[in-house]
Amino acid sequence: MTTTRPIILLLGPTAGGKTTVSIRLAELLPGGGECVSADSMQVYRGMDIGTATPDLPERRGIPHHMLDVADPAAPWTVDDWLRGAEAAIDDIRSREKWPIVVGGTNLYVQALLFGLVDGPEPDPELRAALRGMPPEALRAELQRRDPAAANRIHPNDLRRTIRALEYARGTGEALSAAQIQWTEACRKDVVIVGLQWPTDLINRRINARVAAMMQDGLLAEVQALHERGSLGPQAAAAVGYAQILDHLEGRCTLDEAVEQIKIKTRRLGKQQRTWLRRFQVLPNLTWVDAPTMDPEPIAQQSLTAALAWKADGGGPEGQSEL
Repeated sequence: MTTTRPIILLLGPTAGGKTTVSIRLAELLPGGGECVSADSMQVYRGMDIGTATPDLPERRGIPHHMLDVADPAAPWTVDDWLRGAEAAIDDIRSREKWPIVVGGTNLYVQALLFGLVDGPEPDPELRAALRGMPPEALRAELQRRDPAAANRIHPNDLRRTIRALEYARGTGEALSAAQIQWTEACRKDVVIVGLQWPTDLINRRINARVAAMMQDGLLAEVQALHERGSLGPQAAAAVGYAQILDHLEGRCTLDEAVEQIKIKTRRLGKQQRTWLRRFQVLPNLTWVDAPTMDPEPIAQQSLTAALAWKADGGGPEGQSEL
């Protein structure tokens, strides 16, 4: 679609203030903006507190898309999200509004920017066989078949390990090699704003957010979902939910669960910051030193980056440091 309104992609670590900035930016954009969540757990209905899904008062009348669109008992894939997000973006643009994609989940953002890797159709039997292998055997096979993926994927991340092995066995090629070719061309209708946070400050914000979630009723939210049998394997693995489930099923105390949520969330934030640095080569990326500003000037300067985008040039020239 030819458009004079780019996608504004707002990235940054968890607890980094993206939601507040995106809502204010939507209010500032001429003609108005609408937000599209790129969070793999905010898609699930009923998982609101632990995913920091903005409630209606927080949204301040700004339409939000890709929130509460999936049953947490059912599987959900990046393909499902990408189809929904692209449809939402087209709809927003058709009404002369600005789409603001708020990330989010690294894989979702990657799919939006570069598309999906073409690979074999899912093979339930192969996937079941891989899931039945000991983790150390999976790791050894990944290191043999795709050393680059083994260096990138954490040993405890069985889902991505199995995905990489499924691709390697199905195609005879390494998934990491396919991804290198696939990411060479980024879509041109995107302005990226990256929020940067020092480790100590973002970790403090993460700890405070976890404490606030507990005060807001995370324990009761997870308990209700668990008692109804509403959490499928994918939703139950979400940070915050997995740890509270461990407590509810007697594997740890509540204090231990809360501490593990903080640890896992800080680790997620580190992964997000590391991943975002890969984008430094893109010409349409603007960095914002978030701790030096409140949401208003960050939104104002994000607005400047969006208005500077040129459809014929694929984005503003060069990178800028805000």
